[in-house]
Amino acid sequence: MQAVAIRRGSSSPAVIETPRPEPDAGEVLVRTLRVGVDGTDHEVIAGGHGGFPEDDDHLVLGHEAVGVVEDPNGTSFSEGDVVVPTVRRPPNGDAKGYFERGEPDMAPPNLVHERGITGAHGFMAEYFTSPAEFLVKIPPELADLGFLVEPISISEKAFEHAFAARSAFDWDPETALVLGNGSLGLLTLAMCANFERTFCLGRRDRPDPTIDVIEELGATYVDSRETPVDEIPDVHEPMDFVYEATGYARHACQAIEALAPNGVAALLGVPEPWEFEIDGGTLHKDLVMNNKALVGSVNSNRRHFEAAVDTLSSLPEWLFDDLVTGIYSLSEFERAFQDDETTIKTAIQFDNR
Repeated sequence: MQAVAIRRGSSSPAVIETPRPEPDAGEVLVRTLRVGVDGTDHEVIAGGHGGFPEDDDHLVLGHEAVGVVEDPNGTSFSEGDVVVPTVRRPPNGDAKGYFERGEPDMAPPNLVHERGITGAHGFMAEYFTSPAEFLVKIPPELADLGFLVEPISISEKAFEHAFAARSAFDWDPETALVLGNGSLGLLTLAMCANFERTFCLGRRDRPDPTIDVIEELGATYVDSRETPVDEIPDVHEPMDFVYEATGYARHACQAIEALAPNGVAALLGVPEPWEFEIDGGTLHKDLVMNNKALVGSVNSNRRHFEAAVDTLSSLPEWLFDDLVTGIYSLSEFERAFQDDETTIKTAIQFDNR
């Protein structure tokens, strides 16, 4: 079968031939429909994130997948079920407890493999296998958009943990700020519909398709070149909730100043090491005296995937028309990895049946 992979020493992905996998006991064979491309894939390709499977000279890419059950192999699934795979897998017994509790997302990253990212091949192939417990069934009518379940699940977890951090008191948030106007930021902004006022920060000039989406969602676009994160309360208003999806290390510190008293910021970006000066005493005092909180969040578990399915079905159809800017066949897979200002979200189509 064909797969899209990155080879050791290469700086660009390629289509390779690899054996079609055979499911072991308890595993399901899935025929891939679509696999999304995101910033993590670009980081893996560039060598800044992730790692190859041990003793392999390549890594099959892709962690945002949707497919159809080809062989249930004695599991509870049926042939033809549309499924989305979760990402993390236990490489050894060290992470066993996290997986037994259904909390692989809470395991330290060195104790897990992430398919298509580090230590295990991904889903960007014509077929893949997975233990049944790592597959989430979705309605057939969501098959075309199923590759968005994984990124939405990441935000489902971030919201859950951020709101849990405020659950000890009566918290009624009104304002939300999303840092980052990529596909994850825009999906998350759409999930902020219950906030009275929403804002999204980016670094783009008009006309721009992401700014159009932001404003169609009823949010205010904030250009970070004109208004840095820590100055947003002065120009707009303090924020009850901040969602950081930029991976820009300064934003983690600036988010504290952007928060209203009792506010919470969820940090999801993964920055490179970077030393810079901050007024640590003032930030520390602000966190304490104003009951603010910072919450780190990575990955997601099955519960978040299931919530993401419901969220996906509830978002407006126009959003996907604007958000998904390209679905490409395997013969033109390179176009799915192009990164320019007209691209928001792309995916590779593996099966046209």
